[in-house]
Amino acid sequence: MVAQVCASCGKQLPARAGRSGRSSVYCSAACRQKAYRERRGTAPSGVEALIEEIARQVGDLTPQPPSVLYSGVTDLSASVARLRRVARIARESAKESVTKTAKDSVTAASVTKPPAAPSLLTETDFAALTESHRREIQVHCYRMTGSYDDAEDLVQETFLRAWRARDAFERRAGARTWLYRIATNACLDFQRRTARRPQRYEPVPGMNHGTGEAPDRITWLQPYPDDELPAAEEDGPDVAAVSRETLELVFLAALQHLPPRQRAVLILRDVLGLTAAETAEALGLTVASANSALQRARPTLRDRLPGPRADWSAGEPTQAQRAALQSYMTAAERLDLDAMTDLLSKDVRLTMPPNPFWFTGRDALVDFLRPTLDPASPMFFGHWRHLPARANGQLAAGGYVRRPGTHVHRAQVLDVLRFDADDRIVEITSFEPHLFPAFGLPLKL
Repeated sequence: MVAQVCASCGKQLPARAGRSGRSSVYCSAACRQKAYRERRGTAPSGVEALIEEIARQVGDLTPQPPSVLYSGVTDLSASVARLRRVARIARESAKESVTKTAKDSVTAASVTKPPAAPSLLTETDFAALTESHRREIQVHCYRMTGSYDDAEDLVQETFLRAWRARDAFERRAGARTWLYRIATNACLDFQRRTARRPQRYEPVPGMNHGTGEAPDRITWLQPYPDDELPAAEEDGPDVAAVSRETLELVFLAALQHLPPRQRAVLILRDVLGLTAAETAEALGLTVASANSALQRARPTLRDRLPGPRADWSAGEPTQAQRAALQSYMTAAERLDLDAMTDLLSKDVRLTMPPNPFWFTGRDALVDFLRPTLDPASPMFFGHWRHLPARANGQLAAGGYVRRPGTHVHRAQVLDVLRFDADDRIVEITSFEPHLFPAFGLPLKL
């Protein structure tokens, strides 16, 4: 749901008059700059200031108009969630000055423990400081791993490592750069331990997969909720950190083919915009080694992407695509196979990580769907309901199924859709439902 009022002053936003592209959230450049300055300058950083901000937001709530109420409750909810995380980090930091030892890390100690003067940060101050960077650090870990679950774990690992060397946290600007360095090396340590590599899907006996080439199978690939992205302005300095394009599933899957260190160099240089010297320092490399890794990573990434950027970069969903999503959900709920077929591109592809099922081409996918949507078939799966969602900057649908003989619709699958130039569905990536809560979706209806 998009608020129709300015996120800064609360005034009504001007009508878009049929324009496409990214929706504005501010009524003027002045409001946009004001909001940016507030986030970067006067936004609460300590826990006391955060509590005061929550109190202010509660006092500002008004029941009318509904769009203003929704915007206010959304901001309040985000602030309360942030305070909860601050409290949790402070509690965990206070329990131990961290019992986990450095022997679990294969990263050189000099990388995560730069010299600094003694810090006066308390556990609560440290928690508030690190929490202010949590979202962007989690997005960074997600790009590195391709897994939402792993990214959450690695954010906690990053903060624990930071707590061990918290004397380096002297100013907010330095903290952000240092946290990226720690997070990158935590991801590299994780990838060395797991040694995961993409494979090719294999044929499943008795299943018609279609005539297309078997796609890459990345069993750990998971979606990322758009609502968990850090807020950034299109003209702000952190735009690269939240670029929709670098979070799309196509791009994420291509990244997983890069060796971990090349992946880290490419993300730090081309996504986050660090210099060669900053990247080399973060990874404990020479500048020449960092540049060499980048030169190898770029062509490999290009080879793994499906053609020119215009062929796979989704951009802001169009009205036609939003209508197609609604038609997709309606067709499933009505068990209307013909309507579903009309929405699919001839070259549509379906994958279901981590499961082994895959289909290339409309005919193969329809053959798979036909018995599951037919109440007279012994393979009939059940009756569907859907809720819309957003994942990786793309439109998605959370599917709930009521199995025959039951009375409750339970979470079954999150379908993330990609469209072609004609607004037909060209790719469906179906994920398991355990991440529904991360998308604000219930587990049953």
